[in-house]
Amino acid sequence: MDTSPSPDDQGQQPVPMTKQEPAAVPQAQPAVAAPVAAPVAEADLRCSDADRERVADLLRDAYAEGRLTVGEHSERIEAAYAAKTFGDLVPLTRDLPVATGAPLSMEKPPLQQQRTPLPPARQEAPTMVAVFGGAERKGRWRVGPHLKAVAVFGGVEIDLTDAVFESPEVVIEVTAIFGGVDIKVPENVSLHGGGVGIFGGFSVREQTAADPYAPVVRVKGAAVFGGCEAKPRRGKKLREWARKQLDR
Repeated sequence: MDTSPSPDDQGQQPVPMTKQEPAAVPQAQPAVAAPVAAPVAEADLRCSDADRERVADLLRDAYAEGRLTVGEHSERIEAAYAAKTFGDLVPLTRDLPVATGAPLSMEKPPLQQQRTPLPPARQEAPTMVAVFGGAERKGRWRVGPHLKAVAVFGGVEIDLTDAVFESPEVVIEVTAIFGGVDIKVPENVSLHGGGVGIFGGFSVREQTAADPYAPVVRVKGAAVFGGCEAKPRRGKKLREWARKQLDR
């Protein structure tokens, strides 16, 4: 049997097998980082009512010490209550000393310097009556827009120096018959009014506060064979009242 290669097989080389390359694996795309918001500058932080009130207190003290004129005080108070950010507040006290002996700065914004919390104020009736006796009201109590004091053969004492004012104006109506009514107010509120004295006396030592937003106390009424005296108490300043009631 002829085992020689056939003519068709002669001269032909075996075809080598081609090696297949593995399929390319798609590369994962790197995740895109979310943009990071830039931190808000401290001067752009919003200030609160407490921050505005603290700056207003510093301005009142500076005015009382003679560091500010009437015009400067009024202008800065207006700016303090209109402030929206700490950046608006800082320039108002930059040239004034504060309780710590250093000027108010952005390193210590007003929010970080808080006072010791005060006890809650008492709610009292709007009428005081003393008949053959006495009635007294002092300390931390809430004062509304109207207060009535009646003294008949007795005495009424009203001390507003530590009270919390809930109204921009307080009207005190006095009736003193063979009795007396004594009214004391803080030195930084406005006091106005007057009354009729029949065989008696009715004295109101009027004053106008430098702060245009300070509460106003008005005294009116009559004293018959009696007396009424209303005056500011030197050295006592009102530091707390309902700011929302005093907005423009």
